[in-house]
Amino acid sequence: MLSNLQTNSTIAKYVRMSAPRKTVSAKDMQEEWLEIQAAQVKPALFQPLYERYYEEIFLFIYRRSGDEEITGDICAHVFLKAMNRLNTYTFKGVPFSAWLYRIASNEVAQYYRNLQKNRTVSLEEASLNHLMDEVDEPFDEAKRADMLKALDTLNETDMQLIEMRFFESKSYKEIADIMNITENNAKVKTFRVLNRLKKHLL
Repeated sequence: MLSNLQTNSTIAKYVRMSAPRKTVSAKDMQEEWLEIQAAQVKPALFQPLYERYYEEIFLFIYRRSGDEEITGDICAHVFLKAMNRLNTYTFKGVPFSAWLYRIASNEVAQYYRNLQKNRTVSLEEASLNHLMDEVDEPFDEAKRADMLKALDTLNETDMQLIEMRFFESKSYKEIADIMNITENNAKVKTFRVLNRLKKHLL
């Protein structure tokens, strides 16, 4: 189900105002890997990682639920699982957050499977405009409505690709790690989804 974020929500305002995600340098990732290794030995050292990523993961989940209480519950499960499974984590050349996103994505999907409901997809004008640019379509009200209809035809996996690439500005490498596919596969799948969206708009 597609929806716009409610304008009277503090979280929604933060989502719209938040700055674009910064690229994490190789040096920063290596330093973080040392932190993770230390936390694998001493679980109490997981706290800085929790504090660093809680807000980011919370917003990732909120965009998919539109409900603060549900988001808080799912987010708690995500970090509990992350802490319990930290010894299984290995560095793959992407930020630690990608691993957290994968857990969060799975938790959201499981939540909605249990309810047998479609999850929410929260759209912002800037994100939709970015997607319209990508498919070379003018951003007017008629085309906007057509794009929303086209997005509603996507399955869960395809919608997730579009969300992460165009609504959350994730790299293909991050998307690949979150979805447990190769980077090239992430690019190919995204290209195919964009082609389907273009055909729907013609």
